[in-house]
Amino acid sequence: MQTSFKSLVRNAKRLAGTALVAGSMLLGGSASAATNVTQASAAPPARADIIYVYAFVATPDQVKMDSGMSQKLKMAMSGESSAQKQDQTAVDTRVQVADEIVRELQSKGLHAVRMDGPAPANQNALIVEGNFQIIDEGNRRRRILIGLGAGKSEVGASVQILYKPANGTPMPLQSFSADANSGHMPGVAETAGVGAAAGHVATAAATGGSLHGVSEVKGDSVAGDAKKLADSIAKQVAAASAANGWMSAEHTE
Repeated sequence: MQTSFKSLVRNAKRLAGTALVAGSMLLGGSASAATNVTQASAAPPARADIIYVYAFVATPDQVKMDSGMSQKLKMAMSGESSAQKQDQTAVDTRVQVADEIVRELQSKGLHAVRMDGPAPANQNALIVEGNFQIIDEGNRRRRILIGLGAGKSEVGASVQILYKPANGTPMPLQSFSADANSGHMPGVAETAGVGAAAGHVATAAATGGSLHGVSEVKGDSVAGDAKKLADSIAKQVAAASAANGWMSAEHTE
């Protein structure tokens, strides 16, 4: 009987360890990649000297706020209305995605800058612009308690890369869709179930809670999704540059 109990404990610990590793692997959320890529038929006639990145179009009514009670209480305490929060989230997401795209492209050795006005006429340039399709805060409480995709946050956009020859008119080079979300990390209920096998529900629940605590810090939110989205867009822009011979393919990763 004692041997069987020890065996059960060993197996429970092994399962808990597996769950911990799996949870850790998923802390960064799901991977984001370009989809529905459409390539223009004509290749640019000359190398682009600079990449101009515009803040993508977003409207407050596209923003889906966290429907959890804790978030509603936080807004009530701050005195901020739902409309104000939607507007601020839209603005913050636009700025964050554009800035992160520029940062990532620069880290790959490309000459990228933020642009808000008309692109200068006297340069061959790539122009990156787009429209947000979804900015969804999800439900943080459901992410923590249930997990596995429940209550996930999500940010998605349709993107266009244009080539503008010096003193010429911009022409489409490539279009694609990109999406990022908070992933399918196990919730507290899931990790507590592993611990319950060995009679350690409280310990497992604490472990699950700590995993989600780290996840929230690492970006289990619209801000975290926006960063992942921007990184995948930058990767696609770099790939387009490599395809036209403007940079080494090894720098697109």
